[in-house]
Amino acid sequence: MNWKPFLIGAAVGITSVYLLRESTKTKTYISSEKVLQKVKDTFKAKGPINGSWIHMEPENYEITPMTSKIYRGGISRHRNGNNEHYEFIADAHTGTIMDISLIKN
Repeated sequence: MNWKPFLIGAAVGITSVYLLRESTKTKTYISSEKVLQKVKDTFKAKGPINGSWIHMEPENYEITPMTSKIYRGGISRHRNGNNEHYEFIADAHTGTIMDISLIKN
């Protein structure tokens, strides 16, 4: 039996499967609604909130030397007689809150 055609066919098949699998991998993101709900729940533990928003599409965020996909959003609440507005960024893959900052009026 001649093994050369068999080995060539097997190599082509394995390579094809590998390339097909790599090309069909999709970047999965946690839904923006879940991220927003996580942030709202965190803030609600410290008191009521007035409003919230989130960009629905992930965006690039660069922290040298890395770039990652994030969601950007905000929360507002009334506290001590003042309105407070916060902005947050969260990792689009895991939903982990990366930063929350108070927006100065």
